[in-house]
Amino acid sequence: MSRSVRRFLSPLAAGVALMALASAYTFVRPAGVAAATGPMDDESIAHVLDRIGYGARPGDIERVRQAGVLNYIDQQLHPGKINDSALAARLSQLNTINLSTADIAREYFLPAEEERRRQKQGQAQTDPNDPAAPKVQPGGPIMKERQVIAELDEQKILRATYSERQLEQVLTDFWFNHFNVFAGKGPERIMLTEYERDTIRPHVLGSFRDLLGATAHSPAMLFYLDNWMSTDPNGPHMTMADEMRQRNRGRLFGVGRPGFPVMPPPQKQQNAQNKRPTGLNENYGRELMELHTLGVDGGYTQKDVVEVARCFTGWTIAQPRQGGGFRFDPRMHDDGEKHVLGHTIKAGGGEKDGEQVLDILANHPSTAKFISTKLARRFVGDNPSPELVDRVAKRFLETHGDLREVVRTIVESPEFFSPGAYRAKVKSPFEFMVSALRSTGADIQGPVGLIRSLQQLGMPLYQVQPPTGYGDVAETWVNTGALVNRMNFALALVQNKVQGVRVDLPADEMNAARDRLVQSALQGNASDATVATLQKAKDVTQLTALVLGAPEFQRK
Repeated sequence: MSRSVRRFLSPLAAGVALMALASAYTFVRPAGVAAATGPMDDESIAHVLDRIGYGARPGDIERVRQAGVLNYIDQQLHPGKINDSALAARLSQLNTINLSTADIAREYFLPAEEERRRQKQGQAQTDPNDPAAPKVQPGGPIMKERQVIAELDEQKILRATYSERQLEQVLTDFWFNHFNVFAGKGPERIMLTEYERDTIRPHVLGSFRDLLGATAHSPAMLFYLDNWMSTDPNGPHMTMADEMRQRNRGRLFGVGRPGFPVMPPPQKQQNAQNKRPTGLNENYGRELMELHTLGVDGGYTQKDVVEVARCFTGWTIAQPRQGGGFRFDPRMHDDGEKHVLGHTIKAGGGEKDGEQVLDILANHPSTAKFISTKLARRFVGDNPSPELVDRVAKRFLETHGDLREVVRTIVESPEFFSPGAYRAKVKSPFEFMVSALRSTGADIQGPVGLIRSLQQLGMPLYQVQPPTGYGDVAETWVNTGALVNRMNFALALVQNKVQGVRVDLPADEMNAARDRLVQSALQGNASDATVATLQKAKDVTQLTALVLGAPEFQRK
């Protein structure tokens, strides 16, 4: 923490952080949110903008009032109909976000790997303290490779901040977190661009079964949960094509005669080349049921985990380090009969074994309840009512997992618009940062400062190692240190000390500025303690930082 920020934080802003901590778990709304079918006040509109998007920009509340809240929600549920050309212009400056994994591997990953090998060889021959020892060169392959993740971070921040398709951005974040993969695992970092762009984003308002199938086939998921190495312990098995090749070799070259060795099947050769372990890997089968579909109490057993893992043997990747795609390898597959959740999967099904499992899981009542609970937790509150969850789960089953209708059921529900839902959620660091950018009308000219800020706030993008992803309840984010860091960010933002971001604050008289900010950023609803703190601000810059650090702004 810089000396100037420490001075600012003591005692005024530190008090704001402590107030935010004290109010993080309890909040009493002075008035009820308007019913979904009735006229909407500014607080109700702001509630919608906070929950199905990343908060209001200047002028957004009036625009939604003119359109009508339910019309706005319906528009957000059909993002393809929303003009997002302004965002597209910003994204056009990013070089890697439209590349395939194979292109990223060829142009960024493999050259960086070769450079690391050369450096390792050079360091083995030189003193690492020698100024002439090999180092990462600016503009070199390793620095160029880092551009891939930096641009992935940047596009996520830009989309959340500037996209008119706010619900689509929220759901892309939600489903990526639900089907989490970790950028720090080997070549996973080259797979993330395609994973979010082609596997997650196109399906967030489509069929859950399609989304589930897309993740199951994704090299990013197959590599992250090690399914690409999962094989029948009794394999590799010969395919009909292998057998024909062996017969042809026998006819042409006398294969099988005494003294002439039989050629190993192609998969054994490939395993030897890759030095890959063989055997059944249960990671994906377990997480598929526990985290992706049924939930930990969804009714499956360890036997089901093993049987599901058997079904997905042979679901692998063609040359993962070169950016290859999904490949089903029958030599690795256990083609025997399996039994999953009371269903018999007949022998000889090949790749269809895994597809049958996905069908069973996508249509299971436990999946409907688990997914409905997570979505209700995201949009309504940390502890959604059983009645709401049951209603949403019923809609999930009725529509065969139509996610647009499932989300609509939540965001048009009485519970969503109830007084208890107002400011019932604590913003994650990402949500806080983006809502601050939107509230101040910030101009993002480069990502470096924002990426660094997210790391300091405790939420580096694409860097969650466990498959559970980031938590979505208050306890995950509420502690004094985290809230002080938010205050630091707010101050740096309004002082234009966040690298690559520009904020131009209106030159209002203090009383007018205070009224404007309380109305626009806090929807006119600030506690007496917050108002008293804001009255101590010395200038508009300090005032704006205090508003962004206020307890009310930490909630949505």
